[in-house]
Amino acid sequence: MVSAKKHVPIVKKRTKRFNRHQSDTYMCVDANWRKPKGIDNRVRRRFKGQAAMPSIGYGSNRKTRHLMPSGHKAFLVHNPNDVDLLLMHNKTFAAEIAHAVSSRKRVEIIAKAKQLGVKVTNSRARVTVEV
Repeated sequence: MVSAKKHVPIVKKRTKRFNRHQSDTYMCVDANWRKPKGIDNRVRRRFKGQAAMPSIGYGSNRKTRHLMPSGHKAFLVHNPNDVDLLLMHNKTFAAEIAHAVSSRKRVEIIAKAKQLGVKVTNSRARVTVEV
């Protein structure tokens, strides 16, 4: 397994999620962000003490965007042949086995990744044998 190439430190400007206005007050209002559109809305008008709205300023550094803490970017793999695509890019991308892949195929994918020196992020999922 190859370590990731050097990169600038990953800095997240905000780690908390942006919650929808009044989602804490009403059960029927989901927490997923929706932009407030009301004419008198306090959040839309950016009053002091109200929830922050997402804006472009919260974006990550382009060099570290989508990087995992290890320094790799995730690449979704569905079969052992997909691991071949990462042969030349094993310092940039790490394989992530897709959700619907069976345990038998997972063992094959992990073996191929080890042979090619590719990091697998979820290598221990659904591969242990019951005793």
